Amino acid sequence: MTEPTTWGIRAGRTGEAHELFLKKDVVALGWHEVGDLSKIGKDRESFKTAIAKVFPDKKLMAVAIDAGQLYRFLYEMQVGDIIVYPSKFDRQIRIGRVEGGYRYESAHAETYPNVRAVKWLKTVPRTQFTQGALYEIGAAMSLFQIKNYADEFRVALEGKVAPVPVSKDETVGLVAADIEETTRDFILKTLSQELKGHPFAYFVAHLLNTMNYRTRVSPEGPDGGIDIIAHRDELGFEPPIIKVQVKSIDGKSGDQDVSALYGKIGDKEYGLFVTIGKFTPPAKTFAKSKTNLRLIDGEELVDLIFAHYEQFDSRYKSILPLKRVYVPEAHVDEEE
Repeated sequence: MTEPTTWGIRAGRTGEAHELFLKKDVVALGWHEVGDLSKIGKDRESFKTAIAKVFPDKKLMAVAIDAGQLYRFLYEMQVGDIIVYPSKFDRQIRIGRVEGGYRYESAHAETYPNVRAVKWLKTVPRTQFTQGALYEIGAAMSLFQIKNYADEFRVALEGKVAPVPVSKDETVGLVAADIEETTRDFILKTLSQELKGHPFAYFVAHLLNTMNYRTRVSPEGPDGGIDIIAHRDELGFEPPIIKVQVKSIDGKSGDQDVSALYGKIGDKEYGLFVTIGKFTPPAKTFAKSKTNLRLIDGEELVDLIFAHYEQFDSRYKSILPLKRVYVPEAHVDEEE
C-alpha cells in the first residue's frame, strides 16, 4: 500500500488564515482572484494561464510556482494524506489528515475560498522536532510536499515522538549548509539574470571599489577583452594596474579565454578574470603558471560579496537583498 503524501501548508504570510484552519477544520489557499479552481482546465498550463491573466505583472517563475500550488491542492492532494501546519501564533505544529476533496467556499471569496476539510489529530511543540524537519516546513510556499523529514511527522502523529538532544541532532549541520548553499544559488542566479552582460562589469567594478580600488569601466561593445581598469591612485598611473575581464555566464571559461586576457597584460600589469561560472582545468593550470594573473569563479565571487556586502550602495543591495542572520553550527564532540 502506498504511503500517504505528507504536505506542509502555511496560513498566509502573516498567519491570517489561522483561525479559519482551526475553527472550520480546513486547510485553505488564497489567490481568490483566480476563482473556482475546478472550472480551470485539468492541466498545469491552464493554471499558469489563469494565474497570468489575473496577475499580469508576475514573473514567469512566480506564475509557475503559484499555479503549481493550486494544481496540487486540487488534483494531487488526496483524502487520507497527512497535513502539517506550523503556526506562527503559538509556535505549535498541528498535524492532521485530509478528510475531503476540494471545494470552493463563496463565503470566503475575498480571502481563502479554496478549501479542503481536515481532521486535526496532534498538536506538537516545535521543540520536539529536529532542525532539519523544522527547516523543511519553513518553506516560503503556501503549499509544499514534505519529503526529507516526512517520517518524523508521521511518527509524531502516532504519538511516538522523542526529542533528539541538540548535541546529537545531526541535521543541525545539514541545515546550516543548506541555508548557505541556497543563499549562494540565489546570489549567482540573480547576478546571471539581473546583471547579465555589461551591467555585470559595473557590478564587479563596484565590488572592487569596496576593496579600495578605483575603477574605469570600458564602454559597452568590442573592448579587446578588457572590461575594467582598476588602480589604487587617483589618476591611474601608478602600479599596480589591473586589467579585468568579466563574464556573466553560467558555463565554463577555458584556457583560450584566459590566455586571450593575458595577452593584453603588460610586464608591470596584472590580469583578473571574474566569472559567474567556473574555469576549466586547463584554464586553472594556465593561471597558476602566471604570477600576475588571477581567476575568480562564482564560488569565490560569492565569498567576496559576503565579505564586502555591507559596503555596497543601495542600488546593488536592492538587487541582492541579503540579511545577516545567525545559523546553528553542528556540535562537534571533542576527542577524549
